[in-house]
Amino acid sequence: MGAWGALIMSFFGAVFASMTLYWQWHLHGVALAVPFLGFILIGIAANHVIRMPGEGIKPSLGEERAIMWSSIGEGVGLFLAANIVMNLHRPDLLLPSMTLVVGLHFLPIAFAGNFRPFYALGTALIVAAILGFVIKAPTGGEVAGLMAAGALWLAAGMALRRDGVAKARTA
Repeated sequence: MGAWGALIMSFFGAVFASMTLYWQWHLHGVALAVPFLGFILIGIAANHVIRMPGEGIKPSLGEERAIMWSSIGEGVGLFLAANIVMNLHRPDLLLPSMTLVVGLHFLPIAFAGNFRPFYALGTALIVAAILGFVIKAPTGGEVAGLMAAGALWLAAGMALRRDGVAKARTA
């Protein structure tokens, strides 16, 4: 995944960080916007990479299909996970549940594209979710939320670098 994927991953990294600040640390207001500064910085870098001359990372038709279907599944999974944990009156499990769904959604994309870094990202998110389920609240939610944010931001940076290198080679 290239610069466009980096934008998506960095946005959701900021969402995970903000949700952690709100749900686990009970912060409000401007504090919830702070993680989006990371998204803005990655967005500036992505804009630079997108405008570079050369051929960047382009997913195949099969990869695009896997991205589409796994993203649809992710949306449905996030909706179900949020509703289930809230109806069970277990908001402490919200961030681990969401982290699990996001991690699982990367595995079909990794398989379709034979892209090992997405296996690593999916696995890291699944491990973060498991830790979030196992560690007593509120620390479990903090671990899951912050590990998810960090993993997504790291993956976004790596995607930018990969796309920039690909464009530099073909320019």
